[in-house]
Amino acid sequence: MLAVTESIAAAAEVTGCLTKMAIAPGQGGEPARYTLRAGASRLDLNERLGKPLSLAWGGAIACTHCGRATRKSFAQGYCYPCFKTLAQCDTCIMKPETCHFFAGTCREPEWAERHCFQPHVVYLANASGLKVGITRATQVPTRWLDQGAVQALPIFAVETRQQSGFVEMLFKEAVSDRTNWRAMLKGEAVELDLPAERDRLLARLEGGIARLQERFGADAIRPLDEAPVRLSYPVLEYPTKVVSHNLDKTPEVGGTLLGLKGQYLILDTGVINLRKYTGYEVRVVA
Repeated sequence: MLAVTESIAAAAEVTGCLTKMAIAPGQGGEPARYTLRAGASRLDLNERLGKPLSLAWGGAIACTHCGRATRKSFAQGYCYPCFKTLAQCDTCIMKPETCHFFAGTCREPEWAERHCFQPHVVYLANASGLKVGITRATQVPTRWLDQGAVQALPIFAVETRQQSGFVEMLFKEAVSDRTNWRAMLKGEAVELDLPAERDRLLARLEGGIARLQERFGADAIRPLDEAPVRLSYPVLEYPTKVVSHNLDKTPEVGGTLLGLKGQYLILDTGVINLRKYTGYEVRVVA
């Protein structure tokens, strides 16, 4: 039995507004490393596996951009004025093929130049089955870890976000762009031969890809020949039935931490997507 001083030293309590968990890929086949971020506080979650962890929300929410208090969070962390005015909250972020920069109606042209007119990657991933996705080149492999992917394969290097959206739209004719989060949390993804899936899709979509390359230039949409990436997560036990915690309905949740995957905490009492509660001021005890 632990002495009192050892028990106190092993416990940790942090308070602050949540942002998405920082995830670092594991080295040498090791599971990814997770860090909970609450304001300026940091908590190593891998070290808390198999131990009690609780979160309590007192009702306060702060906009992740401007910091003002808000009664409701929009687009995972923004107050309503920021949600309506920031380029990063515009619909073209979710649907990049609808980019309206060249129409002169971009909310923040300088922000777009820094984020949208940067190299992007079109990829195939396996989190709950085959899916297609896009991300800035600088967000590889972070994007895959955020989605809980166990396999990923870059298939195109693309000059801009809008162009990557056009490529993704083409692939969506043949493959989903969504993750079944419940299946992902159950660890049900069957291993796929991603290079074979890539080749199958490229053969099927050859004409559409050629038309996009003719429109934007072959150098703007370049096929990649890279090896698949494998990703693993610190999970002691996957749930057989996924029950989701909701801080808006139940402000205090807790249980034994059984795993971490995507942006989810897996507790023995249910799962919680911490990214959904960006800006929520919480007290975390572990």
